[in-house]
Amino acid sequence: MYKVFVNDKPIILTTKVEKEKHFKNYLMRTVNIGKVIRELNATDLKGVHIIGKNKDKLLKSFLKKLPNVIAGGGKVYNDKGEILFIYRNDKWDLPKGKIEGKESIEETSLREVEEETKVNGLKIVKPLETTYHIFKRNGRYQLKITYWFEMTSTYKGKLVPQEDEGITKVEWLSPKQIKKAMENSYANIKLLV
Repeated sequence: MYKVFVNDKPIILTTKVEKEKHFKNYLMRTVNIGKVIRELNATDLKGVHIIGKNKDKLLKSFLKKLPNVIAGGGKVYNDKGEILFIYRNDKWDLPKGKIEGKESIEETSLREVEEETKVNGLKIVKPLETTYHIFKRNGRYQLKITYWFEMTSTYKGKLVPQEDEGITKVEWLSPKQIKKAMENSYANIKLLV
């Protein structure tokens, strides 16, 4: 099962047909994804199930329905066990961004964290869950696939938000602060934290 978010509402890719309140079911082979997105944005539906036959092909089939944007990001820990967060578009988020040229997804993730926060000395510890969300750019829906990595840094310098990317704050947050920040974050970030 995969979750693709439209704002904070999930499109759940599954092979099981389940009757649920506040959810609608669609078949993968016949679904009009634009209609589903508009419906999620305009109604009180809690989410949607898109049902495919073969669980190994669910994600691949769905990815063909929209242009894909590949991104990489980091959940960065410091020596105190705090996590590095950015504040963009009036929400708490983790640093991430699009792949450039022929860089690897690991290189993208390290570069984007450093560009968006000025934190350096980053080391990748392990890969985390991949997240999926749909957004609109230039009037067209696109699917952002973000590969996340747990990272560490001993950086003690000044945190500098990349303002030209709409970032207004960069902060190391403690577990207690993270709990509060998650009240104003995205569903896919909550999955990672």
